[in-house]
Amino acid sequence: MDLNAIRQFLKVAECLSFTDAAAQLGVTQSGVSRAVSRLEQQLGVRLLHRNTRRLSLTPDGIVFYERSAPLLGDLEALGQELQDRRSSPSGVLKVSAPSAFGRVVLMPILARLLAVHPQLNIEVVMSDRIVDLVEEGFDAVLRTGEIRDQRLIARPLAPLTWQTVASPDYLARHGMPAHPDDLAAHNCLQVRNPHTGRPVRWRFTEADQEKMLDVDGNLVFDHGDPLLDAARLGVGVVQVMTFFAREAIARGELQPVLTEFNPPAYPLSLVHQPSKLHSAKLRVFKDALQAEWGEAGAETYSEGSNSPQINKP
Repeated sequence: MDLNAIRQFLKVAECLSFTDAAAQLGVTQSGVSRAVSRLEQQLGVRLLHRNTRRLSLTPDGIVFYERSAPLLGDLEALGQELQDRRSSPSGVLKVSAPSAFGRVVLMPILARLLAVHPQLNIEVVMSDRIVDLVEEGFDAVLRTGEIRDQRLIARPLAPLTWQTVASPDYLARHGMPAHPDDLAAHNCLQVRNPHTGRPVRWRFTEADQEKMLDVDGNLVFDHGDPLLDAARLGVGVVQVMTFFAREAIARGELQPVLTEFNPPAYPLSLVHQPSKLHSAKLRVFKDALQAEWGEAGAETYSEGSNSPQINKP
């Protein structure tokens, strides 16, 4: 079987575009198309649905992708592993993380990683937008929620937990809410969802059931980073990720409220392409992230599974 044709098919499957795959491989679009057609003839099955508007994987294409991507990655990793034995991870590692997580959790990890591996260069996009891992050339991204893209590998990390907090001064002036419904009488600072244009609903747990609550307040932000500053100034109540508020709580600047109604934890994963599975620079990044967030914080963050997995649709 033509390994080069398999390699080109995998890139087409990742990009869902002959043009983009050819550009990333440094070959012609027609050459990629012919290689995939030869592979389909060898296998006796159709791997891609082709039309004028888009490409998609056939059921046989999904199976072939899921089985062949790790195998080819292992073959390509053999040479890489031999090189890694004689050299430290080097080159550019491009990663993306949600803004607050990147600033508070990821930045110290990256600083220590660069101190240990001076030949490594790291390019970071800290943004709450969902970046396109393949199109934008990321080695890995940190992503919340369920990962459904069948072309990607996700390593579950310790999930994100949330707390509702306010400053002691605000609570002294307005009282302590005893139930989420009491927030109707409080100034709840909000974040507008960039996709829907509506304020993000707050989440709570009551009687083992998740409860979504519409809150109201006089200050709305386009992203969550300023919430902590406003809460420390006594403007109102906010709901933020636990790691984001931890230091302010420890300093006494903020106080948790409604702790018995804290919402369920939210999944967090490190996501990358199968072809990156054995990358030396990605491996040291994953190890550092797992050690600092997943293992070292296991008691606090309820660490998830360490096993990578191919995601199903």
